[in-house]
Amino acid sequence: MAKSYKILMNDITTFIFDVDGVLTDSSVLVTTEGEILRTMSIRDGYAMKAAVESGYNVCIISGGSNEGVRVRLRNLGITDIHLGTPDKVETFKEYTELYNINPEHVLYMGDDIPDYHVMKLVGLPTCPQDSSPEIKAISTYISHKNGGKGAARDVIEQVMKVQGKWMSYFDAKLD
Repeated sequence: MAKSYKILMNDITTFIFDVDGVLTDSSVLVTTEGEILRTMSIRDGYAMKAAVESGYNVCIISGGSNEGVRVRLRNLGITDIHLGTPDKVETFKEYTELYNINPEHVLYMGDDIPDYHVMKLVGLPTCPQDSSPEIKAISTYISHKNGGKGAARDVIEQVMKVQGKWMSYFDAKLD
């Protein structure tokens, strides 16, 4: 019998997120100059920053390559940002080997076919509510939030709560 996602959350040390469709709502605004703009959730960012500052590994693996996204993520304290990645599985394997991370302790959130194969390698595959059917079918947890609308916050908050770190992070900020 498969373990409940809440039980699996006890062992999570690492969060890996796709960008488009996970940290964004998968729509883009295109300027007359051809620049592509994305919208990201402040709440997702707040949770990612809390995860980084609480000692979790946070990594981004995306096929897209927008420098504005890189700047935003760096400002949250995320240092492992892999944009323009043609092979997410290869990048995932390099990342986990570099930091000696057990793939069973990884929560990966993806939303579409390019995430499929890497999601099959992790301990806790997750996705936003509005993900493709193929991704939903292999996800242990499907957020009740859509991509770019709090899905990343949802999984980070749940993991930190299960591990007793959510409110203690904020309490420590007051000391």
